[in-house]
Amino acid sequence: MRFRIGIVGGSMGGLFAASLLRKAGHDVQVFERSERGLDGRGAGLVGQRELYAILRMLGCEQAARVGVLAHERITFARNGSVAERDVTPQTQISWDHLYRTVRHLLPPAAYRVGARVARVENSPSAATIVLDDGEALRFDLVIGADGVGSIVRSAVSHGPTASTYAGYVAWRGLIDETTLPAEAARVLSERFAFFHMRGSQILGYLVPGPGGETAPGRRRYNWVWYRQAAEGVALDRCLTGSDGRLREFSVARGDMPALLRDELVAAAGDLLPSPFALAVAAEPTPSLQAIFDYESTRMVRDHVALLGDAAFVVRPHTAMGVAKAAGDAMALAAALDRLPLERALFVYEAERLAEGHRIAVYGRELGRPLSA
Repeated sequence: MRFRIGIVGGSMGGLFAASLLRKAGHDVQVFERSERGLDGRGAGLVGQRELYAILRMLGCEQAARVGVLAHERITFARNGSVAERDVTPQTQISWDHLYRTVRHLLPPAAYRVGARVARVENSPSAATIVLDDGEALRFDLVIGADGVGSIVRSAVSHGPTASTYAGYVAWRGLIDETTLPAEAARVLSERFAFFHMRGSQILGYLVPGPGGETAPGRRRYNWVWYRQAAEGVALDRCLTGSDGRLREFSVARGDMPALLRDELVAAAGDLLPSPFALAVAAEPTPSLQAIFDYESTRMVRDHVALLGDAAFVVRPHTAMGVAKAAGDAMALAAALDRLPLERALFVYEAERLAEGHRIAVYGRELGRPLSA
């Protein structure tokens, strides 16, 4: 049986589900709130088996080959020397190239940008997506793939649906590798580097350029600095954009007040080994992501299903967010392919609920030192 399916959220989870379900013959419509889509929003990601599996199913496995190899992992001492070395190569796949590849599997009409969903109305017979302009569209199935601030959760759960702040934030930088000072590049290039201190961690690595470029000189250096920020005044200050207005979950590139960026650079100079301090200072427009948790007790109800971070917000330390979303999409598509809708959703939830809890617990454990 073929269904009319609406997907709220057009990032990787929504795209994976839409592409698989459309390939199976379903009528699929994606609703993405951003005005131009999400191209240019990502950096690099670690390939996991679920990612390779779904790309094979979609016939675009080559997208996973666009990456940059870090030949080893190193951990710095405070004085900038290498305290630990682990010769374990790891490839960082281009998020942007992956996003573009999978989005192009959908016809433009099936991916609506600037489509802000106000709510999802669920019932025993159908589900309806209501946009903020009042337009209402009825579907056999609505999939919530709308991430940390999911609107769709409330159509599934009768309990709390708000994500919970974890006590720390991720400051992020993404710069052309040619702008990385030579002193830092000599140590950081071709390596996955870390520095740990109490309540904080910074890591960095090379990723492909914005168009998927992997040649030396055309790549980008990506750093992530986890730092504590107490809920309340400190967090609100971190999440205040350049216009003075509070953001809910993150501050985008170019939206951070200059004073906050200057304070970040000064803190890097005081606290970090020189290579990382130079990398932070080289980023003129850092971004910020507050770290949250959310675990669903249910993933389906009536004609609505949750997928990816809408169901379980897992911390970035796991490097499994995209893989988890791919696993969800494959499980849901497989169940719909062989079972009636109600039974398919039951099987999907039974298969993926425990896996979501497992990864969420793993992420909290990895992040425990940052909350202490």
